[in-house]
Amino acid sequence: MIKNEVIIGFLVGLFANIIGLFFAATLLGNGDDFITVLKTASAEGFLGKLISLGAILNLVAFFIFIKKKQDYRARGVLLATVCIAIFTFIINF
Repeated sequence: MIKNEVIIGFLVGLFANIIGLFFAATLLGNGDDFITVLKTASAEGFLGKLISLGAILNLVAFFIFIKKKQDYRARGVLLATVCIAIFTFIINF
């Protein structure tokens, strides 16, 4: 039961990051489509920063789960955020 709650939180964290990445790419993309913005970000070396901006929505999901007293789901969102941080660290180096 606890394991399922952490997995649900992890998936919510990944989904929130993807949605946040889409919003960040749309806002900062100067009217280009999503794939073009990602390719440009990768070529210019700021893809990790764009992914980190997308992780801001994880804060919303985390605090919603905390407010609803769903601590294990909040733990899953935190785990997703740490995995994303490690991924962006690897991309930058």
